[in-house]
Amino acid sequence: MTSAVTRERTAELRGFREVQRLAYECAEAVAAQLKPGVTEREAARMQREWLRERGVRDWFHLPFAWFGDRTAFAGFRIPLQFFPTSRRLEAGMPFILDMAPVFKGFTADVGYSGCLGPHPLHDRLLADLRAHRELILREVRERRSLREIYEDVDRLMVRQGYANRHRAYPFGVIAHKVDRVGERRWSPTLFGFGTQSLKGLASDALHGHRDGWSPLWSPYRFSDHPPRPGLWAVEPHLGFRGTGAKFEEILVVTDSRDPEQSAFWLDDDLPHVRRWAEEEAASATHRAGGASSRRES
Repeated sequence: MTSAVTRERTAELRGFREVQRLAYECAEAVAAQLKPGVTEREAARMQREWLRERGVRDWFHLPFAWFGDRTAFAGFRIPLQFFPTSRRLEAGMPFILDMAPVFKGFTADVGYSGCLGPHPLHDRLLADLRAHRELILREVRERRSLREIYEDVDRLMVRQGYANRHRAYPFGVIAHKVDRVGERRWSPTLFGFGTQSLKGLASDALHGHRDGWSPLWSPYRFSDHPPRPGLWAVEPHLGFRGTGAKFEEILVVTDSRDPEQSAFWLDDDLPHVRRWAEEEAASATHRAGGASSRRES
């Protein structure tokens, strides 16, 4: 790879990383403001306003918010049910904030899971998502087909005792490609999705159909191909008895023969990754303390 190409790729990834961090910063800021009585519509508006104040004028999709059993998509049958409602947040209730801003022509799509107070089951779901992040990266590097990886994620969820809730998304997708879009001061939306991004996804779908690949990562035959180089917004979504949790972040896939460079997460400094690191450190400290106590006794 030439130095010019390397610089271009590095600058491009920096742009995607910047908007992804901006989106997660928004999620954490809004989550910190949530309190009992806030509705999903109000939480979605809070995300929109926070991002617009920081220069966002275009979207892959407008922000979503899901509270309570809607975090597990309980009873979802049609796309309109994904849109924010008048459901009010209550103490001890889980929530998910999901937003996909476009900033300086770069796209992010993130999902942030939280809870308004202690919730042991929700904590367990968040902890168990770590294995899915590791599995997805490992199998993409092995160049397993997207459909096979999807099925392995399903099997892991079953072993963990959970239901697959990303299957409720349109086409049952666990991920979709994201690309750069042209910069505009304002871009219209259609059914909550930015028209520029929809055009890009449709173009990818058309070219992919011709060449034997799809920009949608699903359990269906059209995803029965190896990972396509590019950026993928990946969102494994676990559900258990009315409680749901997920993360969503960008996975970079390349055509490199080096396994570590063939696929990698765009950024490891994200809220869920930091949470896992803190839990691991606390567990290690606890084990060390226990071992020390046994030696002293």
